[in-house]
Amino acid sequence: MKVLMKPVDMISYNSTNGDLQPIKYRLSDENGMTKIIKIDRIIQTTEEKLSGNRMIIFRVQSIINGLERVYELKYEPATCKWYIYKM
Repeated sequence: MKVLMKPVDMISYNSTNGDLQPIKYRLSDENGMTKIIKIDRIIQTTEEKLSGNRMIIFRVQSIINGLERVYELKYEPATCKWYIYKM
């Protein structure tokens, strides 16, 4: 997997007990074209701390350009930002 760490616009779902679930996101490519990608399945959710900065990592699966892809998204609770991390 290639490390990208690109910010994305995300639509997510928060349950009443605090669980976070990404639904779909918008990604801009190098040409300025935007794609909306739906997250089909969440495979794994982990948490890490880098230099005291908490990050939640979602390993997810989606169909992108007709191919089933597994990749990672990161959520930073301190700033409420989403990133596509590895693809």
